[in-house]
Parts: sequence; C-alpha cells; structure tokens
Amino acid sequence: MSTAVSPVRKKLPIGIQSFVKLRDGDAHYYVDKTGYAVELAQTGNCYFLSRPRRFGKSLFLDTLKQMFEGNRALFNGLWADKRWDWTRTHPVIRISFGGGVLKSRADLDERLGELLEDNQDRLGVACTHSSLAGRLAQLIALAHAQTGQTAVVLIDEYDKPILDNITDSATALDMREGLKDFYSVLKDADEHLRFVFITGVSKFSKVSLFSGLNHMNDITLDARYSAICGYTDTDVDTVFAPELPGLDREEVRRWYNGYNWLGEGVYNPFDLLLLFDRREFKPYWFETGTPTFLINLLANAKTFTPDIGHMVAADTLLSTFDVDHIPPEALMFQAGYLTIDSVWRIPGRMEITLKYPNLEVQASLNDSLLQYLVGNASLPGPYIGRLYRLLQAQDFVGMRAMFQAFFSSIPHDWYRNSPIAQYEGYWASIFYSHFAALGLDIRLEDTTNKGRIDMAVLFQAQVFMFEFKVVELVPEGRALQQIKDKRYADKYRARGEPIHLIGMEFSQAERNVVGFEVETLK
Repeated sequence: MSTAVSPVRKKLPIGIQSFVKLRDGDAHYYVDKTGYAVELAQTGNCYFLSRPRRFGKSLFLDTLKQMFEGNRALFNGLWADKRWDWTRTHPVIRISFGGGVLKSRADLDERLGELLEDNQDRLGVACTHSSLAGRLAQLIALAHAQTGQTAVVLIDEYDKPILDNITDSATALDMREGLKDFYSVLKDADEHLRFVFITGVSKFSKVSLFSGLNHMNDITLDARYSAICGYTDTDVDTVFAPELPGLDREEVRRWYNGYNWLGEGVYNPFDLLLLFDRREFKPYWFETGTPTFLINLLANAKTFTPDIGHMVAADTLLSTFDVDHIPPEALMFQAGYLTIDSVWRIPGRMEITLKYPNLEVQASLNDSLLQYLVGNASLPGPYIGRLYRLLQAQDFVGMRAMFQAFFSSIPHDWYRNSPIAQYEGYWASIFYSHFAALGLDIRLEDTTNKGRIDMAVLFQAQVFMFEFKVVELVPEGRALQQIKDKRYADKYRARGEPIHLIGMEFSQAERNVVGFEVETLK
C-alpha cells in the first residue's frame, strides 16, 4: 500500500467521487487506497464501514466497483494493478443515498425504485416483482444468472434517509422500517453474492441489516483499516508535497489532522484539499453541515461543555444507537466531532476516551455551543476576538470587564425560559467555550499531587491558570486562594514561563462575575 511522491503540482480532486474521473489522464492527485480494496475482497465478503460525512467513502466504493468490473486501465501503477485477478469480473449493483434529501416514506420508496431501475438498465435485466425488496432480490439473482458470476452489492450512505430526518422521530422511524425491509433481502441472497460493502455515518441498531447478516464484518474500529478513508501524514508529505510550500506544516496538523479509529491517524480530506486550493486555514468541513441536532442534544442533556473533549464510553456504546435512543458521545464520535484519544482494555471490553480531533472541530463546535448557550448567534463573535487580544496583552482588567459585559448582555428572558440556563455548569460552560472557540491549548481538570486545576491555558509562552467558582455553591472558598493553597502552579514552573493565577467567581443571583483576582508568578 505504498504511496508515490508527486513531483509536480496536479489538479486537486475536490468533490470528485468518481474513480474514473479521478484517474483520467493521471491529472489529479490520488492517494492509493487500492491495497485496502484488494485485501478486503480477498479475505472476506461482507463489510460495514462507518465514517463521517465527506471523508471519501463514496470514492472508495467506486474504486471497488471499477475493480470488480475489471477496469484495469484505471489502476495502472497502483497497488492493485498486479495483485488483483482481472480475468474474472462481477456484476455490480450500486445503491447510493448521497444525493438529495428524502422527507417522507413515499420519497424513499420512489428513490429506491429509481435506483433499482438504474441498476436494471445498466446490467440489462428486467425485474418484475411488485415490492421494492422483492425487486432487489430478483435483481441480484438475475445479475448472477445472466453473467454466470456472483453479484457485488455496494450501498453508500445507507443511513442518510434516517439521519436527514433525525429531528422528526416519526419520519425517521418510518424511514428506518422502510430500509429495514429493503436491506433484509441481502441475508437470503447469499448464494448469489460475491461481495457486499455498506457505508454510512452511523450504525443503527434495529436495522435488520446488522442483525440478519450475522457474517457482516464491521471494520469501523478495526485498527488495520483506520486509514481506509482520509490522508495520513505520509500521504501529505509525499503525494501532496508540491502543495506544502508556503503553509505552516505544524498548523496543517493542528487544524485538520487527528482522526483515529484505533490505528493510524488521518487528516480530514475535505479540509485538506480546500486548504491547498484556497491557502487559508478555515473550518471548511464544519461549515458544510451545521450540527443543529447535536447542539440541541447536548443542551437537552445539560452537557458540561468542558467535559466534551474528554468523554469516556464503552466501544459497544460508540458502535450503535437508534432513533429513540441517541447517546451524545456516540453521535459525536460517529459524526466526526470526537475521535479516539486512548483505550483501556480488559478481556471482552474496551473503554474509550474521546477527544476533539483537531483545532477546526474544537473551535467551531464551541463557537456554535456558545451561540446556543446565550440564545443569540450574533452575541459571542466580537467577544471571542476581544478575548484573544486581551490574552495577548495580559490585560486582566480588560478581561474582567469583557466577561462582565458579556454576561450582562444575555437577555433576562433567556435565563428565565431556557432549561439549559438553570443548571450549575451553565456559567463555567460559557466561560470555557470562549477559550475553546479560539482553538487554544487548553488543559482541563489538570491533575497535580494537590488536586485538580479547573483550566490551564498555554498561550504565547505564557501559562494562564483559572479556578472558577459559583459563590452560592462554595461560599466559604476564594478561587485565587485555592490555586495558591494547592500550589497548582508547581506543575508548570519547569517551563520557565510567566504563570498567571486567575480566580474567577460568579454569582447566580447577580448573573455575573463578582470576583476576578489575578497574581502573576515570574
């Protein structure tokens, strides 16, 4: 699965999901994933892969399609070229829900009918069964009979009709039942099938696709396939080497690298290609799909936002959920807002600690959360930028005034009517999300031999240590004094940088900052 160096600049494959188009004339950059395709096809016959949106799943499926159809010319010079049996071809049935949004069961049935008809026309067979599931079963059998070779079924974004309606549980459940009926025929079609590969963002537990196909191999958390989608550091430094001059290589890593599925880490490919094209660091992937449902889910669960970047969950929780039961950590992991940081194993069980994959997700998600926390999308923006300038200047008087002005600007009706404003972690969440939206190096609940620091921020050769207290909850304690009594700063003295100890106290009654003490250690 070697990766070749690109000596000259080529076209960036932005938005290309067709392997034919990508390989035409060798004009585009291509990270060779054909080794994964050959290995999967030679060692098994039924797979499921979950990856976030815009991560290259569709392109990988089309790579499989061209390989099984025997289009060897497209693979010239690639890993699969001399390692695949090109003399035997198979009929390929391709089902994709990647395009468009289906809003009802009737829309789903119509789309399934169109997809089946397209495959019938391409394969030259005529299906007569009245039901959609029956037509799929007939299509598989006829494709086998006509060619004498077992069929390949590739299903892309299998769960999109459900996810597109996740805020309407009745419609989402209806979509799930429709897909359950459609996919169920794959179990009984095994004698006609050579290979099945299904992709999606999430793994819904009650779709019989997963309970019926007992031999299906879920490779989502298989370390061997962690880099099956996305670009590795090696890919960036070789294939895309001509694009790197003029870009800060470490910033490229901080912004877009960090996704991990128990193996080699990868960059978000959508982000990386747009960075190379526009030469500017921006949240390209995040901006393509505002996670409104996720924000609402976190809010309804009264999630303490500082905890999001180090959630802990069992591997079984992360691998599945359903329309009427969606654990926030499972959705965030499967949708790409969190990724694997570390794993603790005992026989038969894995406990996974999650983290933000990179700066883009940390900053953008906390920006969105902050907008929700205060009930006003336009309110946080100016304050976030001002906080950055105040940190640069170590202007703590200005920082106190800024947070007081911010809390004062939240409308009274929002406090009174919003359930999320009623829990004790609300104030600290707002405070933390300001810093996280800047994408700073933040250490939360940082353990020392004397206790845990609420938050440490490492910024421009300075250490900012924060202790946050709600005075009604801890009336006897002073925030700054706790930092000093616990000697929290000792952990950072070896850095040889100025350490700013900041005790911030908030009053629920006043709905504002009532204490802000600072002491700097040189």
